[in-house]
Amino acid sequence: MFNLLPHHYTAVVVGASGGIGAAIINQLLSSSQVGHVIAVSRQPPRIDNPHLTHLMLDVSQEQGRQALKTELASQPIHFFFNAIGTLHDDAQRLLPEKCLDQLSVESLAQTMNINAYVPILLLAALKDSFKGSHPAVIASLSARVGSIEDNQLGGWYSYRASKAAHNMLLKTASIELKRLNKQSLVLCLHPGTTDTALSKPFQNRVPSEKLFAPAFVAEKLLAVIAQRTPEDSGTFWAWDGKSIDW
Repeated sequence: MFNLLPHHYTAVVVGASGGIGAAIINQLLSSSQVGHVIAVSRQPPRIDNPHLTHLMLDVSQEQGRQALKTELASQPIHFFFNAIGTLHDDAQRLLPEKCLDQLSVESLAQTMNINAYVPILLLAALKDSFKGSHPAVIASLSARVGSIEDNQLGGWYSYRASKAAHNMLLKTASIELKRLNKQSLVLCLHPGTTDTALSKPFQNRVPSEKLFAPAFVAEKLLAVIAQRTPEDSGTFWAWDGKSIDW
């Protein structure tokens, strides 16, 4: 599956109980190349496999990130996939803002924290597992609406801003990690509109042919990752293999 990675490589998937995270794990486990998959989520696993270890942690909290760091004990991570993200939260009354009047400090802070701060804080916590001379592929879910160049419609202020911040933080991390490991590869990925809980309230406006099953998205994203080399580190790609402007 991955020419860059060794036989029996170690993978970590964060957000493993979500639709895309679970589908990525299924795809990884279907390959004989993978040695060990560490699934991280707040919910119990839906997959049972001898090559799979599940860690029930809330990595949106510092305690959860430090617990993951302790569990990994600086062992090399060859493939890291972040599937954590938020767009709406009924309990927190969080919805994408359509206009300036709907903005609040709380919604901006919550969305920015989950979509931008948590992914980069995870990389900071696990930096020792990425350092060295081993191949280290880091992929994190972004969104096309985080592209400043592509923004022609407006709206969705906090979500757009959080994904743009995510991209900048990952781009910046790619430069530092390249100094620590020349075999590192950091990628931001747009999965397209996927049939998951994140997109559920907005699916009625999506043509059926543009609403993708998680398994399809996982297959496409892994194919995009497999085509990249360390020279591509710090770039932004869509599920169809096309690069996206920042």
